[in-house]
Amino acid sequence: MNRLCHALLLLFITLVVSGCNGEQSAFAPSGVEAMRVSILFWIMTIGGFVVLIWVCAATYIAIFGRQQIRYRFSSENFISTFGIALPVVVLTLLLVYGFLVLRAGAYTVPGVPDDADIAVSGELWWWRVTYTGPDGQHVSSANELHVPVGKPVRLALTSADVIHSFWVPQLAGKLDMIPGRTNILTLEATEPGISRGQCAEYCGGAHAFMSFHVVAHPPDEYADWLASEAAPAQEPGTSEQRRGAKVFRDAGCGGCHTVRGTNAKGMIGPDLTHVGSRRSLGAATLPNNAQAFADWIVNSQHIKPENKMPEFSIFSDNELRLLAIYLEGLK
Repeated sequence: MNRLCHALLLLFITLVVSGCNGEQSAFAPSGVEAMRVSILFWIMTIGGFVVLIWVCAATYIAIFGRQQIRYRFSSENFISTFGIALPVVVLTLLLVYGFLVLRAGAYTVPGVPDDADIAVSGELWWWRVTYTGPDGQHVSSANELHVPVGKPVRLALTSADVIHSFWVPQLAGKLDMIPGRTNILTLEATEPGISRGQCAEYCGGAHAFMSFHVVAHPPDEYADWLASEAAPAQEPGTSEQRRGAKVFRDAGCGGCHTVRGTNAKGMIGPDLTHVGSRRSLGAATLPNNAQAFADWIVNSQHIKPENKMPEFSIFSDNELRLLAIYLEGLK
């Protein structure tokens, strides 16, 4: 029995420690806002532990202590001081500190501000991301957010359907995305790297599969990336890619998806102009390769139930292979 208890305790500790690492952990902050949240968490945790020890010690003394000490514990002054005054002071200080460290209300802006750097719209069940390009035009992408290191980036968060919640634990706290309203979240990455985010508000059947990545670049690399992202899709370079592009056109995929530089201008689904350069497919559901493209096209409802893209069984094996090769080459 003791061995079983020790094994379960070891397993619990291992799971807890493993959850403190990785690209989606609030215990490894790499953003200014996340560091503030982390500081507040540890202050609250340590303070709560101190209070717990004090309450347990006081309870023990009140039950097993000498009569004289127990009499003092039951006095009106002791109860008023430690049962009323002290909690009020401590909780008030924590409340004020929480407001200060998290800068509550500092970024409350009505409407969509003109100086918002990136617009993010939550949709069922993916993320539409719109940047302002080098020449001022809007550049659409999906399910992946790129930001420069050391610069506060203002995100205009909206929703096209139901309430979603934008949360990147390593970079900032969560903020709801509400239909008909724009909320502003400011991110500031402190170091280059990749973080993983998640919708933190239940939004329907595929909620658990609504994730995304945030890539933090050094400022000069970010400028190069944005310029590349703003460019139209590159021309297919191989015969298989050209045949795949024809399958894409003939099947009417451009009715839902945009590929800039081509006649595909659909706005229902994600922009596919540079889809082959993203880290994942299906909002961080699949890896990004030709096989994953093929799987998604024919099994999208099995991979992410209730998503808005129907499964397509109209393609022959060769057509599906060519279409997947073309999409993988959009970089």
